Order: sequence, then structure tokens, then C-alpha cells
Amino acid sequence: MESESTKKLQSLIDSNYKIEKIFPPIFGSDAEVNIVTVTLVSSDGKKENIRAYREESHFLREYIRKNKLFHQ
Repeated sequence: MESESTKKLQSLIDSNYKIEKIFPPIFGSDAEVNIVTVTLVSSDGKKENIRAYREESHFLREYIRKNKLFHQ
């Protein structure tokens, strides 16, 4: 399933943004994660945030993991 947050994330990645930070950390447990915030930065320093809630937060975290978009 593709959510709005995953579409936005992929669009920013395609525009040469890199994931700077994910909160809570991507490799933590999903047990209590209801909100995920992803901060991306472009090569010229412009920042964008994506915030996902409930089920969408789970899909976003899985999308990042499966596509190996973030390396700590």
C-alpha cells in the first residue's frame, strides 16, 4: 500500500533530498509508534518535514526500511 506520506517522501528523494533524521528512530520498536516525523534536507540546505500518524506511520517506516532510504 502506498500512502500520502510515502508518495511525498519518494517525491522528495527523487528531487535529491536526503533523509536527515527520523523520530522516533527507524530501527526502534513499532509497538508504541503512532506518530513518525521524517526530516529531509536538500543539497542547498532546504529542509522538509513529513509527519505520519497511526497506520500511515507504520507504512512510512516500513517503506523506508524496505527501500533502505536511511542509514544511521
